[in-house]
Amino acid sequence: MTFLTPAERQRVDALGQGSYTTVHRESFDDMLRDLRTQPVSAIIVSVSRYQQHHGAQVARMVREFPRVPAVALLTGNEARTTQSLLALGQQGVQTLVDARDPAGWRDLRQFVNREVSTTIEAVAIRRIRADLTGANDDCLRFFDELFLAPRSLTTVRQLARRLGVVPTTFMSRFFRAGIPAPKKYLATARLVRAARLLENPGYSLTQVAFLLEYSSPQSFSRHVMHSLQCGAAEFRRTHTGEAMLEHMRQRLILPYQQQLIGFVPVEVTPQWISRPALVPAGESALPSAHPRVTASAWPPPTPQTPPCVSS
Repeated sequence: MTFLTPAERQRVDALGQGSYTTVHRESFDDMLRDLRTQPVSAIIVSVSRYQQHHGAQVARMVREFPRVPAVALLTGNEARTTQSLLALGQQGVQTLVDARDPAGWRDLRQFVNREVSTTIEAVAIRRIRADLTGANDDCLRFFDELFLAPRSLTTVRQLARRLGVVPTTFMSRFFRAGIPAPKKYLATARLVRAARLLENPGYSLTQVAFLLEYSSPQSFSRHVMHSLQCGAAEFRRTHTGEAMLEHMRQRLILPYQQQLIGFVPVEVTPQWISRPALVPAGESALPSAHPRVTASAWPPPTPQTPPCVSS
């Protein structure tokens, strides 16, 4: 997300093609609103566009969302450049990219890509893949989707459809393999995401509950209590995103490591393979040219009344 001049926007958009998606905003109020309602990997603030009256808003943004790094972008020399840089530093912006030199744009791209790679979702995927080295691709895909799926995905049925497998078949495979139910994995992955969001003081428990598509803040609290035997407020104090990820690994990944490495939860029979129909012995599998008439036809034929014989 950016607060840039028009010329800087064009350069940043071109820089991010195929790497990240850029959202430009006209005010810091809009940026604060976005931070509370959608995932943001990094914030880029133009030194040229920054004004002294923006100071309080920038300080609030950095203070309330410390897990979203902010970078000052310098692209020109102006009379107030030094003052703007000092002010941004005082408000908590700790990274400066000097793009007056072509190498600076490369540095900016590397900075944003590095921040994207350190999201809790990216960290979780890397660590679980390391835990399950040698596992089937379908198994790894299942764990990837726990963290790549949109936040609106909240049920195992939705996850199964996303993976392209019948929900009942999907759930039964976990049971037969002696592995915790997929519902357990999905619920815990959602708590990993919740814990990372709650590291930002700018999010309230209510906002996090709705961001993660819980039906209500009370539903989120019940989920936390059922999973961790603690209240939502205590969960916020005691569990960071990293701590919750470690909890997931210790409870749901490492104890079942060997089963998971050989587990195939998603594989489905290709549509071009059809099983032959079971046909009773002595009967042809091909349909008869004439319809079969069975003795049990309904309704039964009306009995004929015998003729009367007069004496």
